[in-house]
Amino acid sequence: MHDDRRLTEERLDRFTREFLNRAVYSHTAPVTVTAWAAPGEPVPFEEAVAQDFEPIAPGTPWGAPWSTLWLHVTGAAPSDWSRLVEPDRAVHAPELRVELGFTGGPGFNAEGLVYRTDGTVAKGISPFNAYVPLTPGEPVDLYIECAANPDLGGDFVSPTHLGDRETAGDAPLYRLGTIDLALRDLTVWELQQDVWTLNGLMHELPFDLPRRHEVLRALERMLDVVDPHDVAGTAAQGRAALAPALASPASASAHRITAVGHAHIDSAWLWPVRETARKCARTFANVVDLMDRDPSLTFACSSAQQFAWVKDRNPELFARIKDHVAAGRFVPVGGMWVEADTNMPGGEAMARQFVAGKRFFLHEFGIDTPEAWLPDSFGYSAAMPQIVAAAGSRYFLTQKLSWNQTNRMPHSSFLWEGIDGTALFTHFPPVDKYNSDLSGADLARAQKNYREQGHGTRSLVPFGWGDGGGGPTREMLAAAARAASLEGSPTVEIASPAEFFDAAAAELTHPARWVGELYLEFHRGTYTSQANTKQGNRRSEHLLREAELWATTAAVRTGFGYPAQELEEIWHLVLLQQFHDILPGSSIAWVHKDAEHNYAAVARRLERIIDGALASLADAAPGTGEAASPSRRLVFNAAPHPRDGVPALAAAVVAAAAPVPPVVEDSGFRLDNGVVSALVDARGLLVSLVDAATGREAMAEPGNLLQLHRDIPNHWEAWDIDSFYRRDVTDLVEADSVTVDGDAVEVRRSVGESTITQRISLLADSPALDIVTEIDWHERQKLLKLAFPFDVQADRSASEIQFGHVFRPTHSNTSWDAAKFETCAHRWVHVGEPDYGVAVANDSTYGHDITALTADSGTANATVSSGTAVRLSLLRAPRYPDPEADQGRHRLAVSVRPAATIGDAVEEGYRRNLALRSVSGAAEVVAPLVAVDHPGVIVEAVKLAEDGSGDVVVRLYESRGTRATATVHADFRHTAAVRTDLLERPVAEPEPAADVRLSLRPFQIVTLRFRR
Repeated sequence: MHDDRRLTEERLDRFTREFLNRAVYSHTAPVTVTAWAAPGEPVPFEEAVAQDFEPIAPGTPWGAPWSTLWLHVTGAAPSDWSRLVEPDRAVHAPELRVELGFTGGPGFNAEGLVYRTDGTVAKGISPFNAYVPLTPGEPVDLYIECAANPDLGGDFVSPTHLGDRETAGDAPLYRLGTIDLALRDLTVWELQQDVWTLNGLMHELPFDLPRRHEVLRALERMLDVVDPHDVAGTAAQGRAALAPALASPASASAHRITAVGHAHIDSAWLWPVRETARKCARTFANVVDLMDRDPSLTFACSSAQQFAWVKDRNPELFARIKDHVAAGRFVPVGGMWVEADTNMPGGEAMARQFVAGKRFFLHEFGIDTPEAWLPDSFGYSAAMPQIVAAAGSRYFLTQKLSWNQTNRMPHSSFLWEGIDGTALFTHFPPVDKYNSDLSGADLARAQKNYREQGHGTRSLVPFGWGDGGGGPTREMLAAAARAASLEGSPTVEIASPAEFFDAAAAELTHPARWVGELYLEFHRGTYTSQANTKQGNRRSEHLLREAELWATTAAVRTGFGYPAQELEEIWHLVLLQQFHDILPGSSIAWVHKDAEHNYAAVARRLERIIDGALASLADAAPGTGEAASPSRRLVFNAAPHPRDGVPALAAAVVAAAAPVPPVVEDSGFRLDNGVVSALVDARGLLVSLVDAATGREAMAEPGNLLQLHRDIPNHWEAWDIDSFYRRDVTDLVEADSVTVDGDAVEVRRSVGESTITQRISLLADSPALDIVTEIDWHERQKLLKLAFPFDVQADRSASEIQFGHVFRPTHSNTSWDAAKFETCAHRWVHVGEPDYGVAVANDSTYGHDITALTADSGTANATVSSGTAVRLSLLRAPRYPDPEADQGRHRLAVSVRPAATIGDAVEEGYRRNLALRSVSGAAEVVAPLVAVDHPGVIVEAVKLAEDGSGDVVVRLYESRGTRATATVHADFRHTAAVRTDLLERPVAEPEPAADVRLSLRPFQIVTLRFRR
């Protein structure tokens, strides 16, 4: 029996490969192909078709990396084809077949976009979808824009020069294949789909299940009746032989799959942003063409940015998309500007992802998306449930945690509770991928992995070629139709995500609850790779805060023109670069060069806005009307806390805080301002840090210790840090020099090909020591950490995330604890005992590891806890996908604050990232537009309303993890204050009073709109 089965399977494999697949196209005819190679970046259709096209033959090399070749294809079908394509005898379908010389799968290869002669888009071309349907009897006259995108997938560790135009060279990547007219035999094609579905099902069924043998015998009968040398003539008989096996319905208890057409398109990754815009056009063209031909397809598409690109560059295609959106078939999902990383974007930026994305979907389509859709981001912040809910959504989807290295998530559908108590109904598709082809293997995996068996019956499967785009194919739709109700298989129904979520939430009446972050046990290096990109993001976020705050204040106080459109443009660019392969540092060199260029442009534009607003405010009354004294210093404080004599969100005339000079002590240097006293030894290490209030020593061992680790992960070089990196470490304790330079201790070190200079300083009256590290970095596959071993016995650490913080263990009691050996924090981390703690703040570092220190207790078998080590991951040097990642100069700043509460840590984080600004002018004070009487309630944003009404919008949150009652005072004329969601839509009745009284739960976000 076993040999009989094996022989049949081998026979089927050869028949399919050598006879069935080759018989799908019954007739072919030549076409005329001419070509024009664009000399540089892509050009519009109108410019390309005006060029001189030259003949090109199959086999011709084409396509230097990232170049574009335009093809012009003309021809006509032979007259004798007319009898084969009669409308009432739908047996054959004419198509243009386009073989660009593909070397692999879709999304990582040559691609094409087909235009009609009037410039409208017909369809995309990619591997496994390399055809254009034709109208019978009409001549062919089409243009194809062919993109020579390199296939950079590889092994994800080997360096490549192809990711940068300057190093990619000009050698052709592809050889043009055959382009011809062909007739698709529809009966043969349907037989091909029958065989694919049943063969896939058979291989997933247990050997001892009768259904497996039933399918095997049906396939065997098909092989007997179909003549390999006359497949077309006998295909109908073959289909008849398979029909009973395909007609056997699924059992009543079968798992129920909602299949959603999908094409996860990374907004940049192994291709630049400019290519993503073209990928979107190609994929969306495929989708609408398929929708026009098959009414079963429903397609979900996230990322407002991608819709915006198509609207701007392909308006006719966008109009067709809008028609399908209106019909409920082309479904915008997710409500975000892009599928962003959720670990590193700041709180307001994360909110703006939804504000920008949802506003676009509402404006263009009238749709308010009910779900957040992030299948591929690298872990999910515990602040996300509240942010998603505050944007008006109630569902969340991802599959990425199926990649976990250590622990398996225990649920497929569950309630995910965030730091403020908000919970979202969340689904992890148990198919464990976002680009299924609806194969038997995928459907069986979805059923097998579903964790809510006995409580629920449904899961979602996104199907379609993804990452680099492509989308669903007609073959996938054929598979869905055959698996709609098929014995031995889950049932398959094509529907929208909202339809799935509504049904799944309704049947799972008592879902399990997961509390806290969804930490991805993988890709931990993304918190550190490409430091310049991360620094640009952090700086942009805080410049945007300042620009909106001061422009709003100036608009209200002086009539300054609020630059709403420019701010929106800047936000859109910053949000785009928070995409989950840009901000994490996992893209090719071209992407990160563009990002750095864009961040520089963002900084220039925002500084101009800030300068203009501050100048307007500095010249405003109250003042003497006289010219400002050259010595007068009007200092602006954009932070939410008073600082150096300046109120929060305001300006005053104050003297500048100066650093205290270091003094020689023993063989090192002492920095003492009466609040904090620090001792730096002759090696440049921080050996003592004492605050005057408690007199307690904060250091357990010398800190400010730079440590160099070997960093060669097993896979995914820019993405991963593997735990074994800790086994190879060099402590950089020897200094080239330790001297006093002005008001700072300057420490110079050398390691390998790199040099490191640190400046350690202490401002008068400051509770925190400042350390600025400048690095000229030229190491490879190394990880540089900065360590502070504190004399604090903490079993957990606090790390800032969006609108609050999370606690994580400093121990490894469980496998879940051990997996979090590298974690993400925003502006600060804190370790503490009940009555004492230490905060470490940073200006652009995200990766940290925080662990308990142990020391020998003097006995043979025991150790005692001796403190907690806080280590910041400063730089990496991966070789893939950017072989020059992180090479060059960097400036990274941290501050260390002893005797710090979590409230102090919050304040220090803002201080470290928002410098005071001084402006000369007539005014002596600029009062804040809003003031809050509770130090733990933070004003995160002050802006004018998105709708252009001139209303003032204030976003606040509780920052310390406690209940808080606060009064918000608005110091400007307004008619009412109303609580809103993130999109500034009312969620409560207006309050006419000038002061708004708030009672906040821990970490709660509140948005107030003051009507003017």
